Amino acid sequence: MSASDEQPLYAPQEPIFPRRVTGKFRTLKWWIMGVTLAIYYITPWLRWDRGPNLPDQAVLRDMVGRRFYFFWIEIWPHEFYFVAGLLIMAGLGLFLFTSALGRVWCGYTCPQTVWTDLFVLVERWIEGDRNARVRLWNADWTAKKVRLRMTKWTVWLLIAVATGGAWVFYFADAPTLAANLVTFDAPFIAYSTIAVLTATTFIFGGFMREQVCIYMCPWPRIQAAMMDDDTLTVAYRDWRGEPRGKHRKAEGAELLGDCIDCSACVNVCPMGIDIRDGQQMECITCALCIDACDEVMDKIGAERGLIDYLALADEPRERSGDPPRPIWQHVFRLRTMIYTAIWSVIGIGLVWALFVRSDISLTVEPVRNPQFVTLSDGSIRNAYTLRIRNLTGADREFRVSLNSDDILRIGLEADSRLPNHVVVPANETLSVRTYVTARSQDPAASRDRTDFSLWIEAVDSDARAGEKTVFNGKGS
Repeated sequence: MSASDEQPLYAPQEPIFPRRVTGKFRTLKWWIMGVTLAIYYITPWLRWDRGPNLPDQAVLRDMVGRRFYFFWIEIWPHEFYFVAGLLIMAGLGLFLFTSALGRVWCGYTCPQTVWTDLFVLVERWIEGDRNARVRLWNADWTAKKVRLRMTKWTVWLLIAVATGGAWVFYFADAPTLAANLVTFDAPFIAYSTIAVLTATTFIFGGFMREQVCIYMCPWPRIQAAMMDDDTLTVAYRDWRGEPRGKHRKAEGAELLGDCIDCSACVNVCPMGIDIRDGQQMECITCALCIDACDEVMDKIGAERGLIDYLALADEPRERSGDPPRPIWQHVFRLRTMIYTAIWSVIGIGLVWALFVRSDISLTVEPVRNPQFVTLSDGSIRNAYTLRIRNLTGADREFRVSLNSDDILRIGLEADSRLPNHVVVPANETLSVRTYVTARSQDPAASRDRTDFSLWIEAVDSDARAGEKTVFNGKGS
C-alpha cells in the first residue's frame, strides 16, 4: 500500500448537525434522558431518617465518616466487597445487553449520549433544526450569530455547572454544601471538582460529542467480542432497499428497491454515519435512523423496517423470503443465559450477605515488633490491636474474651467499670490494645506458636464476633 493510500489515525472533526426526528425510539430516548437526568440531579436532595448522630441524606458517600449510605443500606470500609460486587454486576450487565441487543448502553443510557442529547436539544431550541444550524455554521460572524452562539454556550455552561455541582453533593450534605458554595465557605476540593466536571461536560457534550465515542471510549473496540451473528443490532436490509433510486415514476422504476436515497437516516444520525454502508464501529445503535426511515416508508406507501433491529443470522432467511426468527430466540440463547446466570448468582449473593451481616465485627492485628515480651516473672506477653466495630445507632458495651486449649490470660489497655469490658460508641470503630499472657510454666510460653481465638460479646444481647490468631512463645 502506497503512502498516499494510508488512512490517518485521527480525522479532523466534521461538524454534525442531526435533524429532529419523531418515532418510538426517539420517544424512548427522551424518556430515558429525562429519567436518568432527574435521578442524577434530584437524588442528593432526598432525605432518609437514620436516627440521631447520623446523616439524613438518602444517598451519601460520607468521606469524613468513611461510609456509604444508600437509603436504608450502610456500607463500611471493610465491606467494600459490596461495591466490588456491584461493579462486577454492572460489567456483566453490559456484556449481557451487548450480546443480546448490541450497543444499547451507548445509544440510550451512556452519560456521554444523555448529555449530548441534552446539549443538542438546547442547540436546536436556540439555533433551529438541521438546515438552520448548517446555514448558521457557514455564515459569517454577524451580531445575530454571536448572539445565538453566546446564548447557546451560556445555557450549556449552566447545565455543565449543575452537572458538576450535583456530583459533589453526593459526597457531603447537599443543603449545607450548597449554602457553603454560595457563601464561598466550601472547601477548595469542592470548587476544583465542580470546575473540572463543568469543563469536561461543556467540552465533551458541546464540542467533542461523537469524537469521545470514536477516539476516547474503549467500548467500540471491545464490543466485537461480545457480539455474534445472533445479536440484534441496527442494520439496513440491502436486499430489499437496493438498488436505490429517487425517481419512482421514471422508466425502470419497478426494478428499484425501497430505498429512495433520501439520506434521512444519515441526517438524523448523531454520529454522522450512513447505516446503509453496513456495520460500523461508530454506530451506537441509537435507532434514530429506524424512526427516520419508517417515516419515509409511510410517506411512499412502503412497508416499514427497511432499517431495523436485525440479526445477521437471519439474513439468509429473509433473502429467501422467510420471516426472521422471533426476538426471544436471539435474546435467550446459551451466551446470554450464562451471563444472566452469573449476574443473578452474584446479585443473590450480595443480597444474602447484606441481610446476614452482623451489626458488630472484630478485626485482630497482632503487634509484630516485638513478637513477644518477657516479663520480670518470666511470663510471655503478646500484644494485639482489636478493632471493634459497632454498626448500630447506640453505644454498646462488649466483653472481650479468648478461647484456647492452653492456659492464657487476657487484659485490656482500656478504662472500664468491669475488667475486660469496653464501650464502643454508636456507629464507630474503636481500637483497643489487648495483652495475652502465658506464665513461664505454661506450655504456650515455650512453644513457637499457639492458636487461639479472641471474642467480643455484646452485654445487651447475644451478638458476638470472633477471629482466630496466634500466640508467639519463646520456642525451643
